[in-house]
Amino acid sequence: MSLWSDAGRAGARFGEGGRNARRAEAVARVKAWTRERFGLRDEDTILVNEEASAAPGFPPVETHVGFWTADGTRHRYRVFRAVEEVQESDVPPAWMKDTLAGDPGFECSCC
Repeated sequence: MSLWSDAGRAGARFGEGGRNARRAEAVARVKAWTRERFGLRDEDTILVNEEASAAPGFPPVETHVGFWTADGTRHRYRVFRAVEEVQESDVPPAWMKDTLAGDPGFECSCC
């Protein structure tokens, strides 16, 4: 059976539907906490990405969060947990917003 085939169950095409639903809920929570914490508008873009890490000393999975403010400034932070394990207290405090702004020319894999 192809990855793109319908196995006859809604939500089962790309893996277990329950896990996908939990992951989607976790991403929505992280976005909502980020939006609230940094005073972002509904139109502001927020990306949440979970990545595996093979770097020595780092946890096996990290959650990367990137967002853009109205003036086009990119901000980012990472949490050293899987997205489903991120807690509201993992979101940096609002006063760090300027510190989270990206340096011109800085490239990262998350955003």
